[in-house]
Amino acid sequence: MPASNKDESDKLRALIAAFIKERLDAKLDKLSADDPKYQALTAQYQYSSWLEDAARRVGQIQSVTHTLKAIHPDARGTNLYVSPSDLTGHSVLGSHDLPVSFSADVVGNAAALDVYKLLKLEDDDGRTLLDRALAQDAALKAALSDDPEQAQQWLDAFAGLVASRGGSASHQRAKQVYWLTGNDPLNDEHYHLLAPLYASSLSHQVFQQINSHRFGEEVKAAREARRKGEQHATGYYDYPALAVQKLGGTKPQNISQLNSERGGNNYLLASLPPSWDRNLLLPPLRTDSVFPRFTRRKEVWLTVRQLRVLLLGAPPKNLLTRETRFSLTSKLVDELLQFGAEYWQLPPGWSAQPECRLVEAETLWLDPYRAKDDEAFAARWRQGDWQQEICQRFASWLNRLMRIAELPVADPEHKQWSKEVKLTDDWREWLKHLEQELDQLQKELSYE
Repeated sequence: MPASNKDESDKLRALIAAFIKERLDAKLDKLSADDPKYQALTAQYQYSSWLEDAARRVGQIQSVTHTLKAIHPDARGTNLYVSPSDLTGHSVLGSHDLPVSFSADVVGNAAALDVYKLLKLEDDDGRTLLDRALAQDAALKAALSDDPEQAQQWLDAFAGLVASRGGSASHQRAKQVYWLTGNDPLNDEHYHLLAPLYASSLSHQVFQQINSHRFGEEVKAAREARRKGEQHATGYYDYPALAVQKLGGTKPQNISQLNSERGGNNYLLASLPPSWDRNLLLPPLRTDSVFPRFTRRKEVWLTVRQLRVLLLGAPPKNLLTRETRFSLTSKLVDELLQFGAEYWQLPPGWSAQPECRLVEAETLWLDPYRAKDDEAFAARWRQGDWQQEICQRFASWLNRLMRIAELPVADPEHKQWSKEVKLTDDWREWLKHLEQELDQLQKELSYE
């Protein structure tokens, strides 16, 4: 072997040995030298022993770009590794647009992921051991073992990480699409059955790109400058109505490695027709409360009138009366939640404007996404005492409207109105959902 190749091989051997030693040290950290497990682990993590075991276990995992379990967690079938350079380019965004340094995914036995981490080690030129294995690199072969035959077996095993397992197969829980390839839609022979897979590497690239656009330091500075009405050297991206799809539930690693790295989060961009609203919603500035606006809603006013008529008629105190009254107040609560949700569509942070004179509880209710960029606001939102205040303000508002009709409402009615808002399932679900969003945001920021 030429001297240059030997030097390269020695560097690769040192890289692999350092990886194995790091893993061994982590396991020996809490063991004493006379512990039987200490000697067993030391033998298990010898260079040749560990590589032999790794070459055996690599068959339990597969490097892929397109996965099946993201379609349905119980689906069993083919996963594919397709290099972006091997795909036909076209004008629609797809996996063919991935950069050379794209992230491949891994599926299979999570206990064998350490083998994948080994193969993702990079040399001084940024070339991974997997790339070298796929190219049947002579330097890597020499680094694996002094026995040429043994080295070749291990090299082939590691290169098999990207190979499909078994023949092509779909599953009853996978998606399948009949695609018309002929001219006669009534002829079964004119269809081709497609089995779509999840473009995992592309989804990961999109997730990372959107996160950099949402949470990067430059982005934060640009948003802050916009709020202050100041100039900034760069603009920033915004993704209206961005949704998050959770894959894998509490065990995202069951879907794939990249899905686990994202905490199961996958972004869905809004694909909606534009909506035109003649009554353009404006922030409720220069007012102390939004409840006067709420009163002017047609459904609200009609329902209030119906409730007045019911109560002014001195109905009997029976089940029918209670159910009728509850139906009307529930309708008002639903209108209140819808009313608040409309303001969530405004650009976050509108309540920070000097012209906003709303009481704090109403700003926390109507501008919740301000918490994503305002830590002090987020802290106040999480305290949660504003929720009770909104319930109280709703009750006071309704009592006031009843008194206008000379109904003798007082503290008992006030307590009942407040309770009905607080116990509404939609109200509690929204609070839970937003708190989860804020928790996820903090996790994503902590990873950066």
